[in-house]
Amino acid sequence: MTDTSALDTVFAALADPTRRAILTMLLEDDMAVTDVADPFDISLAAISKHLAILSRAGLISQEKRGRVKWCKLEPDALRAASVWMQGFGQFEPVNLDAFERFLETELRDPPES
Repeated sequence: MTDTSALDTVFAALADPTRRAILTMLLEDDMAVTDVADPFDISLAAISKHLAILSRAGLISQEKRGRVKWCKLEPDALRAASVWMQGFGQFEPVNLDAFERFLETELRDPPES
C-alpha cells in the first residue's frame, strides 16, 4: 500500500461514527468482539464488518485466543495521519492524547437532532 492509499484507508475508516466509537472503547483495553458489539444496536455481522475495516486500516489488530476473537487498538496507527496533517503548517501539531479525549467527549455526548 502506498503512503497515500494507506492514509486514504485510515481516513475512510475514521469517517464512520460507529468505527470511531469502537476505537474509543478500545482505548481502555483489549476487548472480545462480542463485548465490542454489546453497546451497539446493530448485528454482530455488521460489527464484524466495521472491525475488518479498522483492521485493514491498521487501526486495530485481531487475534483468536481460544474460541474468542479479541480486538486491540494499534498504538501508532494514527501517527501517519497526524504527521500528514502537520504538513499543512496551518494546523497545530496533533496531540494524540488530546485527540483521544476529544473523541471520547464527542462519542459520549452525541449531538441532538
